[in-house]
Amino acid sequence: MSTKAVRLFRKLDGLFAVYKPQGVHWKLVRDNIESHLLKELNSCPPPPPRLTVQFQLLTSGENRSSTDLILSPSMVPSLADHPQVTGPQFHKVHVGIGHRLDAFSSGVLVLGLGKANGLLEHLCKSHVTRDYTLEGEFGKATDDFCHTGRVVEKTTYDHVTQDKLERVLAMMQGANQKALIMYSQVDLQTQEAYELALKGLLYPHGKSPPILTGLRCIHFNPPHFTLEVQCVNETQNYLRKLIHEVGLELRTSAVCSGVRRTRDGPFKVENALTRQQWTTDNIIQAIAHFRSTKRKIRKSGIYRQTAAQSNTSIQEQKSKGHDDAQNFSCDTMVGRESAEKRDEESMMKRVDEKNSSNCSTVLN
Repeated sequence: MSTKAVRLFRKLDGLFAVYKPQGVHWKLVRDNIESHLLKELNSCPPPPPRLTVQFQLLTSGENRSSTDLILSPSMVPSLADHPQVTGPQFHKVHVGIGHRLDAFSSGVLVLGLGKANGLLEHLCKSHVTRDYTLEGEFGKATDDFCHTGRVVEKTTYDHVTQDKLERVLAMMQGANQKALIMYSQVDLQTQEAYELALKGLLYPHGKSPPILTGLRCIHFNPPHFTLEVQCVNETQNYLRKLIHEVGLELRTSAVCSGVRRTRDGPFKVENALTRQQWTTDNIIQAIAHFRSTKRKIRKSGIYRQTAAQSNTSIQEQKSKGHDDAQNFSCDTMVGRESAEKRDEESMMKRVDEKNSSNCSTVLN
């Protein structure tokens, strides 16, 4: 018969997300959750002690001088099962860590318990996108791209406008889109590549540098501004350097004043547990919510396998002499040329009509 502590421990098997505050190391967050879980598991009432048979020696009641002994059996609890003898029932609860956050950053931090640590490893190796909110400040540069670092330069920023900032962000996003296509190792002349790109399922294949899949400005109030970033294979130091590069492109300087992760794959900031919610009951509820998102992780893995398989099949077809992909690209180019020719003819027709109408107006 399992006890309440054992039943709770069996439920602690899955992934969940917590909100890591700024200025706290991720190891401290993990250790704090482990201590909370151990304290609550060991605070459950212990199982009842086992009863053992003990024989007591009693003298005969009829004759006190008699040497006959009487054995009286009785059931007594075994002291070997006493909590002061056995100690706490649980000594260690292993909490796995996902994509880490440094002490300067805050936001969603994915943790794993039990057998789900294997799935946590799969989540770390998979190329899931993560969303960040970056806060920047124009006018100065530091040695570590952070507003708390040593100031090495001060510049003016009066010439910076929101339109200029958005143009720079669009240029950076375009360069990263080209890198994403290059590292995805998918033949762009195929229908499969077009469908994957249309659904946003292009991922870098194997190891790749940090790639931005989305970049836009959501707040602009000089010298302060806020960017929303979607990226793959990033580090927090890379994101802080990104703010510095934005300042250089705008002919000024900028530092990062905050990095906040709002999404890590299927885990969003709305579902992350705050410090007051790091209890056993809340963690079990978060794990139950994760089971509904588990299919999304597997689905994303299937999509990546499909892209890799399609790329392999295309290479095999080319080696065998099949030119279907080339024919498709030729047909596409012919269709584009005919469409451009039709657009040019229609535009010339509109120009002729406009000129004739102007001439008639002048004659009148």
